[in-house]
Amino acid sequence: MGTLKDAIYLENLAEVKRILEDKPEVIDQKDENGVLMAFLAAKTGNLKLVQYIVEYSRASMNIYDNNHKNMLHYAAMSGNVDTCRYLVERVGLSPLSGDQNLLTPYEIAHNNRFFELESYFEEVTGAPLSKMYHNPIRTGFYPDPSIVRVEDTYYMVNSSFIYYPCIPVSMSKDLIHWKIIGYAITNPDWTNIDHLEGGRGYWAPDISYYEGKFYITATYRMNDDGNVYRKQIVVSSENPEGPYSEPAIIDEDGIDPSIFNDEDGRRYMLLNRGARIFELNKEATKQISDAKLLYYGDHKRAPEGPHLLKKDGYYYLFEAEGGTGPGHRITVSRSKELMGLYTPCPYNPIMRQSDEGAIIQRCGHGKPVQTQNGQWYMVYLCGRKIGEGYSILGRETALDPITWTADGWPIVNNLDGPSALQIKPDLPETVWESSQSDDFNESFLSTDWTFPRVPEADGIELKSSFVRIKGSRADLNSMESRNILLRRQQDFKFSVECKMKMPELYPGQNAGLTCYYDENTYMKFGIFATQEENPRLVVKVQEVIGDEVKESGEFLVNPKEKFLYFKIDTNYLSRTCYVGYHENEYVKVAFLDNVYYLCDEGLRKGKRFTGAMIGMYAYAGNFGSQYIDHNGNPGSDVMYAEFDYFNYIPQ
Repeated sequence: MGTLKDAIYLENLAEVKRILEDKPEVIDQKDENGVLMAFLAAKTGNLKLVQYIVEYSRASMNIYDNNHKNMLHYAAMSGNVDTCRYLVERVGLSPLSGDQNLLTPYEIAHNNRFFELESYFEEVTGAPLSKMYHNPIRTGFYPDPSIVRVEDTYYMVNSSFIYYPCIPVSMSKDLIHWKIIGYAITNPDWTNIDHLEGGRGYWAPDISYYEGKFYITATYRMNDDGNVYRKQIVVSSENPEGPYSEPAIIDEDGIDPSIFNDEDGRRYMLLNRGARIFELNKEATKQISDAKLLYYGDHKRAPEGPHLLKKDGYYYLFEAEGGTGPGHRITVSRSKELMGLYTPCPYNPIMRQSDEGAIIQRCGHGKPVQTQNGQWYMVYLCGRKIGEGYSILGRETALDPITWTADGWPIVNNLDGPSALQIKPDLPETVWESSQSDDFNESFLSTDWTFPRVPEADGIELKSSFVRIKGSRADLNSMESRNILLRRQQDFKFSVECKMKMPELYPGQNAGLTCYYDENTYMKFGIFATQEENPRLVVKVQEVIGDEVKESGEFLVNPKEKFLYFKIDTNYLSRTCYVGYHENEYVKVAFLDNVYYLCDEGLRKGKRFTGAMIGMYAYAGNFGSQYIDHNGNPGSDVMYAEFDYFNYIPQ
């Protein structure tokens, strides 16, 4: 007698029946590759075999493999239209369900050139693949989105915490492709972030438009070392890119402010807990009434992120609830009067991830927007966890459509949770030129670059197609560290390459690349001047994880060479580090198998709400003045690292 696996491979339905009638539990077995028997059957594309397993075996249809593929993923690998039609129409599986790489059955059909199956999936979903987009629409550190449309252009803001410039302002024409056009706070004297711990700073901004001006409000979150932890700021500008006004301070405790402009011209601010509301003056610079609770929230746990929308005679109140973790969700309630009684939506939560194994998780903190064509969408926060539950890209921004029920309630993505693949809005597609690589030939830095806290006035300079970074007196593990030039990690798999002039270093100094989360957890990959009796220049990796410091690899540097070329290959949580004297000629220095400490979950210390960053640094310390140069003069504590280019290459 053969095994169930053999019978399935041979598509011997009679033998499959005999085996399962005798031992029904074997349908739950896996093959040597860990694939369930039901999936093997689906992969054959044999309709009769799949029908029998679905309708007569004890196999469940809510099953997934280790990569979160389901029965339809495997059936799509066969290209059999009838089998896939059965699983879609009779079992209820979706061609748009994503696995851990957000790969859908629809894309499997397309990638394998199963044209008939792809045509069926197009019929079922209502759009060809060319008219679809993937979530998240903004990958990497883009949390807490807020959006506004002015005419045919959309503007978004996201939290920046202690990063400078503060609060990125982005624009889009199609809701899918975005570019940073400016920041809400660019004057160093207005930031007040230099003394703040990582994860503090500017939280959950909101953008709105009123009488020809853009208004951005956010929570200014201080350290936990005083009696006041939170204040609200408001800035305004006639131009979405700025410059914006000096922040006005609203001394009302809470987080996640938003501004609501009522039809009568009166202006209000909403804050958590729940949704509290108070009136602002016309300029939105002063609070002119006491705060009042509109509604605490439907879920009754961690209600925050309140937004109001006036539509068809109702005030709709959107809230984020459940905390910014697995229980995160969006709920809505409504009232005929602004200060009236709010009734929760019977379909709440209108957005939540209920599939614990899906890659897109912790969905919440959303805000609706209507297109110029009358469609409705919601931008919302999400996060993708890999490995042992690490969200290395931080919290990201997703987008899904809103539909309005017959009884006047908004629901997101038909209450199916976040989509992996979704039909694009009916808007003209606009793809911005990518700025993932930089040769520093311009007279200004790309808006994708950012700094943890404000750099020194002469800390970053662009000269002769190089970016010159002045060495910080404090190391990266200090809040006093400056001049760290970073950009968001936006992919799980990517490479970074950069070219650096051979620096002049005193013992104890170092410069190069950094994979950075905050002052508590980061990795350096650079050139170090050792502090030995006979100092050497070596390239190595240094990992800082709280109080722990680990070093690996060592490449002895010839200081007579003119340049060093660094390369880091990233594959999810692993990093492979290379160095060389010539372009594309590298030697391997170190392999790091798990940089978990670059994730929100990587250390239990402080507020960890950002995401992994990557970029360049220079550390001078005060080592130079301890030495005498070859002319007998005291050394200098001023040190520079100069980089010719920085290439970020998604894989």
